[in-house]
Amino acid sequence: MCESSAQDQPEIASQETPITFSSRVNLISVPVVVRDREGRAVGNLRKEDFQVFDKGKLQIITRFSVEKTEAPAGEPAAPDAPRGNAPTPIATQSSLPENYVAYLVDDVHLQRGDLLNTKQAMHRHLDVSLEPTSRAAIFTTSGVTLADFTVDRAKLHDAVNRLQPYTSGIDPQQDCPYISHYVADLLVNQKMYLDGRLFPDAQLDQIVNSGAEPVLTAAFQEAKACEKCSSQGKDNLTGLSICEEEYLTKLREAARLALTYGDHETSLGLGALRDIIRKLSIMPGNRNLLLVSPGFLLTGDHRANEYDLFERAIKANVVINTIDMRGLFTMVPGGAIDGQRYSSPNGATFLDQANQAAATQADDVLAELAYSTGGTFFHNDNDLKGGLNLLAARPEYVYVLGFSPQELKYDGAYHSLKVSLKVALNVALKVASKNSAGLTIQARRGYWAPKHAVDGDEAAKEEIQETVFSREEIHEIPVDLETEFFKTGDFQAELTVSAHLNVQALRFRKANDRNNDTLTVVTGLFDANGNYISGIERRVNMHLRDQTLATLESTGINMQENFKVAAPGRYVIRLVVRDAEGHTTTAKNGGVEIP
Repeated sequence: MCESSAQDQPEIASQETPITFSSRVNLISVPVVVRDREGRAVGNLRKEDFQVFDKGKLQIITRFSVEKTEAPAGEPAAPDAPRGNAPTPIATQSSLPENYVAYLVDDVHLQRGDLLNTKQAMHRHLDVSLEPTSRAAIFTTSGVTLADFTVDRAKLHDAVNRLQPYTSGIDPQQDCPYISHYVADLLVNQKMYLDGRLFPDAQLDQIVNSGAEPVLTAAFQEAKACEKCSSQGKDNLTGLSICEEEYLTKLREAARLALTYGDHETSLGLGALRDIIRKLSIMPGNRNLLLVSPGFLLTGDHRANEYDLFERAIKANVVINTIDMRGLFTMVPGGAIDGQRYSSPNGATFLDQANQAAATQADDVLAELAYSTGGTFFHNDNDLKGGLNLLAARPEYVYVLGFSPQELKYDGAYHSLKVSLKVALNVALKVASKNSAGLTIQARRGYWAPKHAVDGDEAAKEEIQETVFSREEIHEIPVDLETEFFKTGDFQAELTVSAHLNVQALRFRKANDRNNDTLTVVTGLFDANGNYISGIERRVNMHLRDQTLATLESTGINMQENFKVAAPGRYVIRLVVRDAEGHTTTAKNGGVEIP
């Protein structure tokens, strides 16, 4: 830039734009919970006590914080209503809700009896679990939102009362033959019978007579027992009777129908998980998706969707916890887990075994969803209320480790993470306290690399976004935050957010006779439940002469943003300021309640 154009530059130029956010990866954040042998969270560790490995390579921890669950704070008292149109300052320092729990009840796969147990356990759990700093929502895999994020227990209990069994086109007590999703997948997709072909016409006699494939033979016998066939004669090609041909046709149709409905129900579950992850991704604080389910089958076509879920959850810092609501699970001899009774000895034996394998696979899916996102899988335990309490509770201490991956390749590859404590620490803890031995670590297990490089501006934008949707306060730049409002009608108000910034903490770059720096100021507005409403981004480009800089170092810089909001209501403000030259950031929370 030539000297004359530099002289013509305005000393301060400000541009304001509305902002929208999407979930992306930049600095890798790794929440970590360390527990002693009695299950208590350990809260006295330091950054140097931890090691983070990315694909086995030790990383440098550049950000470290300890989040401690505080005693619930009371709600701020409502201020006196403003008189006339004069703005009334509000000094409330409200913080964003700290913990978001989205309960996803799998009404598609839960049987009627298990759903009743689920409702009873959830009622008892909600009576004791919800803190003032937490927000909970209840969704179903069938696609119904029963309660959006709220702290109102009455609304949540009402939502639980409205849970109903999902009905599809398959009825195990009426359909004959009844073929489970698992058996249908074996017959149609995996094609594991008779040289890899399903019902090959040239070998139908083997299916009917040989018994070489027990599950297929048992399924055929169930189809045969459905109704009597009076047709006479044989098929000249296969040598089978017309009745046997009809039984096989009935079995084919039942298997393909079961697979169609089963895959659709799996798609409903995966789709509900994806939608809730997207909803949680813009919530501040801890993001906990609690899947309440007996598990379900993932056929080969669904595996890619499962991996996509892992990627979405990890990128959005959403932890999926899962609970098998069947509790201590046992098979009923001679009958399927869904109440179906079998007509043949082979059905009672081999189809029961298939159902047992299906139950194991369903549990494996719940375990995968939890462990791949840093969550916990609660199963094989009848204390369902205790399980819900465990999965929904935020540990007393959570360490958040941050690092920028070294030599990161932009290939979209999955990076496994491992968090460990240094050996010296373990020795020291064992000496200090007998209860400190046997520490366990719960941490995020991986992340997905971006598929392309980001430039400096894009990386800064992503860092700001991450900071806006965090509840952590950062004080690298001194900033005072104030709010005020005035009512513009019975149900509307104008909210003003003012920030006073200390210029002495900024780092300017000297060029010619100017002191250059750029501030990015983001003001985010959230409702009382932490739902993001809107935000404004302001870029302040400064090219200050020495005299102007000296003046601003004495007076500071004032910034102001205005929002139109509904009244009455309680709102939380999140202010983030980033200094481009100094690479420093401040984040503050504020709040206001409009009567």
